Amino acid sequence: MIAVAKDGATASKTYGAAAGADGEIGSITKGLTGLLYAQALARDEIDSTTTLGDLLDLGDSPASALLLGDVAIHRSGLPRLPEFPKETSMRTRVKAMKRDGTDPYGDTLDEWLAFTRNTRLRRARFRYSNLGYSLLGHALAKAADKPYATLLDERVLRPVGMHDAYVAVTPSDLRASALGGKAKNGTSQSAWTGEGIAPAGMVRATASDLEALVQGLAGITELPGADALEPQAKGQPPTQVGAAWMITPARGRMVTWHNGMTGGFASFVGADRDAGIAVGIMTAVAADVTHYGFKAIDSVLA
Repeated sequence: MIAVAKDGATASKTYGAAAGADGEIGSITKGLTGLLYAQALARDEIDSTTTLGDLLDLGDSPASALLLGDVAIHRSGLPRLPEFPKETSMRTRVKAMKRDGTDPYGDTLDEWLAFTRNTRLRRARFRYSNLGYSLLGHALAKAADKPYATLLDERVLRPVGMHDAYVAVTPSDLRASALGGKAKNGTSQSAWTGEGIAPAGMVRATASDLEALVQGLAGITELPGADALEPQAKGQPPTQVGAAWMITPARGRMVTWHNGMTGGFASFVGADRDAGIAVGIMTAVAADVTHYGFKAIDSVLA
């Protein structure tokens, strides 16, 4: 699937699947959660002093004292994933995924919070964290007194025009339009679902949804929570980071972007906001498309 926005116009196309098929956008979900974070600040539902423990049942764990603002810019000290029990370690889960194409997630929110309570913090510096963004999304949902999937639909998906996008919390959420994905070696992969990690990577979308998102990133339509796109801290040099969104200098322009990767899908959305152009790519093969996303931005501007 590909979507393009330029000169106030947009287009999208699905190749090799039926129009309206949906796939996993993976960690681009974090960018959508970042939009929720900016909106929550604007609505005074949270402020600069709000911690994860103010909103989530994290007991007296180290994660409880973390400021939402630090979590939003990946500077909380949280690791990439929580410390799973030995019998369900990430190594065990990934091994099963590679062998059998199984979903490595599927944990409930209560299980996810229990894992987090046993997770140690590391030095506070830029460290990309799936755990951090999953906790941030659930904290924002608690502040709004709504499930994450409902909150995202009401405040981001529908206002942006992503009318067919949805959060896959359990396998029963998958629609008839859900595409199956494959690993890079061709192994068929189960769909990824999970309540715990949902705000960090469990949105599914169509080509039309990608088109609506790049339209907002290009500034053609209003993007609720657009303050999330503004640089707020240093990321991995030379990249800066907003609320999830990466801002990288490339060929004399600044590209605001996020990518995603699941067991069977890869994705990218990015924009040169000054030029008013943006592109989105999603493929049902887990082979990184970030390079092609940046190249596509160059091609659109050529």
